Amino acid sequence: MPDCALGEISVVDLIPALRAFARTFCRVPEDADDLVQETLVKGLANLDKFEPGTRLKSWLFTIMRNTHYTRIKAAAREAPGLLDCASSRPISEASQEWSIRSKEVYRAIQKLPEHQREVLMLIGVLGVSYEETAEMCDCAIGTVKSRLNRARASVVEFLDESSSQTLVERYDHLCEDQHAADKI
Repeated sequence: MPDCALGEISVVDLIPALRAFARTFCRVPEDADDLVQETLVKGLANLDKFEPGTRLKSWLFTIMRNTHYTRIKAAAREAPGLLDCASSRPISEASQEWSIRSKEVYRAIQKLPEHQREVLMLIGVLGVSYEETAEMCDCAIGTVKSRLNRARASVVEFLDESSSQTLVERYDHLCEDQHAADKI
């Protein structure tokens, strides 16, 4: 890897962000780690194609996204069994209310079309800017904002809530309940 000028971010510094982004694609943590590793291998192998002056993070995220889509296409051709296999379900459900609510939110996000889920995760979870997201998704900023708005509205609808504010209020209530339980 070429020497980085002072103040530039290195590939190693981006591994936590890459792992977080990979988790938006892969449900199994080991698969997410494999996706990160494959992304890093491809990125380092093609470092000569990286254009100085552009964002390394966006470049690696784009590699990861493309790698993931390639994997999906290959898996669809080679799929030996059912996607909803009983062995992938947990043996027993968690009893904590906050855990149940987080699973509801997760399922609501998983119901979103992939392009909306991707934008929601990039902006809402990873804090990527609209401009970077538009670049990574190869679309206009207006399209990114539209997808994000539709994703948020769909999640609220899937959860049978009246607004996103009720989700925040309920979350605050759950946190207070958890803090009270911790003090006992």
